[in-house]
Amino acid sequence: MKYIGTISRGIKAPIIRPGDDLVQITVNSISDAVKFYKIPIKDHDIVAVTEAIVAKSQGNFASVDDIALDVKNKLGGGKVGLIFPILSRNRFGNILKGIAKGVDEIILQLSYPFDEVGNPLVSIDKLYELGVTNFNKTFTAKQFYNLVGKIEHPFTGMDYIDFYQKICGKKCKIILSNDPLTILKYTDKVISCDIHSRARNKKLLLANGAKKVLTLDEIMNKSVNGSGYNEKFGVLGSNLSTDETLKLFPRDTQNFVDSLQKKLYDTFKVKFECLVYGDGAFKDPVGGIWELADPVVAPAYTKGLEGTPNEIKLKYVADNELAMLSGKEAEEAMKKLISKKDKNLKTKKQSLGTTPRRLTDLIGSLCDLTSGSGDKGTPIVLITGYFDNYADE
Repeated sequence: MKYIGTISRGIKAPIIRPGDDLVQITVNSISDAVKFYKIPIKDHDIVAVTEAIVAKSQGNFASVDDIALDVKNKLGGGKVGLIFPILSRNRFGNILKGIAKGVDEIILQLSYPFDEVGNPLVSIDKLYELGVTNFNKTFTAKQFYNLVGKIEHPFTGMDYIDFYQKICGKKCKIILSNDPLTILKYTDKVISCDIHSRARNKKLLLANGAKKVLTLDEIMNKSVNGSGYNEKFGVLGSNLSTDETLKLFPRDTQNFVDSLQKKLYDTFKVKFECLVYGDGAFKDPVGGIWELADPVVAPAYTKGLEGTPNEIKLKYVADNELAMLSGKEAEEAMKKLISKKDKNLKTKKQSLGTTPRRLTDLIGSLCDLTSGSGDKGTPIVLITGYFDNYADE
């Protein structure tokens, strides 16, 4: 590591099927890569596995009919309001299909101009051009179309009002409003379909007259007729598997990472840190989309990944404390400062400009970017040198 710092490598793996021993498959995949490429490894390097293959190996799937039965049992049918789903075929299409099967009528309330994670129905610039600068008005779908004209997602080309309407058919009425309490004008039974603000909106709805409120983590949080489930996240973090099934967020992930860490140590005599990762937490600068459609970046990780970075900002220190030094003298002085840095730099000027995020969010985002979401075939990520710094040789 004298000349190179952090390296993130996507590791290819076989196609994972339910029942596969994913711990052993991961160890074998890492072992093959390390041997073939002669990759140097050491304690505190990281092995990460995407949540998708953890869930697949568990067989953690649920059908549209499972969702329908769960929703019907919990809400009793009738007219149900849905608020603030994200705009996604992959993330919400089958959830909506299942909910529609389990109720008699739907009032679907979308936020605008974009959803919770930044997917736009229409650009905010266009609304400003149309004179809409305070997004506090309620629209019917027809009124919204009359105002903005064509609706088209900038990346997928989808019209999500039309897409969701076709899933539900005649039993669904779509409105657009950014006030969660708007839905109570139509029904007192509500499913809050948002991800990161769900607890707040549920509390608000119940305080203002809602009789029953479910959040997506309360749907499929127990098995239905032998289906998969997730006791903590329900259908949050799920993805389209087939036209009639969802792959749910994985269960027992802490046991998985702990078992993986032990198996890796038994194989390499190296104490790797391990995590399961889903969506990264970063925002696309062009589309304005915040990637994190999963409830968390990393549902499980080993203890060595707890906390936040404790780093000196090299640029700040070089321009201030070491401003009069250059060349080898500056290099040695910087290494000395780093090797003797305080254990907690949070309030110190030396840390100004460093990234104040949890390690698991940073590392999980790096893994998501490394593995991608398409056909790379690298659902396992090996990160070496992540915790090295300028003072390490």
